[in-house]
Amino acid sequence: MADRNRFWRLDRPPKGEDFAAALSLQEEPLPRAGDGEVVYRADYLSMDAGTRMWMTRREDGYQPPLPLGAKMSGLAIGRVVESRADGFSEGDLVRGFGQWADYSLVRPELSALAKLDEDVDPRQHFGVLGLNAWTALVGVRDVAAAKRGETVAVSAAAGATGLLACQIARILGCRVVGVAGGAPKCGFLVKEGVVDQAIDYKAENVEAALSKLGGVDVYFDNVGGPILDAALPNMALHGRVAVCGLIAGYAGEGPAPGPRRFDQVLMKRLAITGFFLPDHFERGPAFVETLRRWFDDGRIRMWFDETPGLENALAAYGKLFSGGNVGKVLVSLR
Repeated sequence: MADRNRFWRLDRPPKGEDFAAALSLQEEPLPRAGDGEVVYRADYLSMDAGTRMWMTRREDGYQPPLPLGAKMSGLAIGRVVESRADGFSEGDLVRGFGQWADYSLVRPELSALAKLDEDVDPRQHFGVLGLNAWTALVGVRDVAAAKRGETVAVSAAAGATGLLACQIARILGCRVVGVAGGAPKCGFLVKEGVVDQAIDYKAENVEAALSKLGGVDVYFDNVGGPILDAALPNMALHGRVAVCGLIAGYAGEGPAPGPRRFDQVLMKRLAITGFFLPDHFERGPAFVETLRRWFDDGRIRMWFDETPGLENALAAYGKLFSGGNVGKVLVSLR
């Protein structure tokens, strides 16, 4: 085991997508576990767009911003190297909210630390069995209550959560339309059977394309902004919108503007529901049981965009905002 720990520190709020000016790679002595704490060595770090909100100074997000000077937080999978917490032992494979670091020091009850099955590729605990999949399952099946024969549209359909939401909607018997950026992504979605139809928001008028569907029953929203405006007038009567993410507004320091077509909420009698996965963490075992069955049956997959090296984390993270990825963005520290 090393005697030093590298970590990314948040020095200032990022301006736009200039993450290199906001975070710096630092080094410290290896952390040691105190009472009730665990130290684990990261094999993989999850890059998630929602953590962009943690870097801002906004106080109206779903959790307080990270203090300046703090280690950047995020999900990590790895092996326990020291434990002074009940239920965790050296060598356990775990996943939890740790730090962008070689080694994370956590309290299990505050970091959602969980031991993982080892009979699958460990990356799948960020993929088909991970929190993006839990989010997709809650949003499509429970929040939006998608039903067989309905039309489901998904924004950011080539991202980790979007890919899974599309596949879950198809498993439930829905017609699925994915909105993604660029012909290669849209071609990939159709070729791999993730969607029935893809709309390229970079080359097509999304509102016009959605208007040809005859009414969207469910819109799974990862983006907000102009794509939400395009979806609202094309919803079916009594349609449902499950709001999972608002990446179009994550870089802003102030409130995002409201939907331009908010009038359609009344005209179409729509239900719009925002949901936050930590509200459902206690259901994790049931989610994994369902997702593992589908995975073992070959009905659901994940594609990975993997970048080696902690020092390259910012390059990997930037892909989430430039549209440079298909699937789950990971940093490998193995």
